[in-house]
Amino acid sequence: MLPTESFVVTVTDRSFELITTAAQAAADKLAHDVVAYDVSDVLSITDAFLLASAPNDRQVKSIVDEIEERLQKELGAKPVRREGDREARWVLLDYVDIVVHVQHSEERVFYALERLWKDCPQVELPADARATRGKAEEHARQQEAEEAAELDGEWR
Repeated sequence: MLPTESFVVTVTDRSFELITTAAQAAADKLAHDVVAYDVSDVLSITDAFLLASAPNDRQVKSIVDEIEERLQKELGAKPVRREGDREARWVLLDYVDIVVHVQHSEERVFYALERLWKDCPQVELPADARATRGKAEEHARQQEAEEAAELDGEWR
């Protein structure tokens, strides 16, 4: 799948291949709000950023592991740098051509990387990855409802 006309991107074919494979891997591990930005016109160090999040540290690690495994197996790509492993609250995978950020949902809200890159074009992602948009908000609402029901049960 190549970028469509509605997404004016300047990332290389290799970067596009890496981003879409990583996005699909993240979606397969139930990541929330997967989005990619073409930053090639504003940064000289990489072509694109992929952002994804998860509601807990364990799932963050699972998403990161799947992305690494899939990129290695399918495209022969290994990250040149991996940061944030220990806490698994924000893990960064640097593949030179792309940088992947997988964040705990709380860090995603707090740091709001989307605000930094909002003027950059988004890279079209596979349908499964696009379907993750809004999942963090949906999950938060579900948690609030469960907590409210729990509290309501304690009062009775």
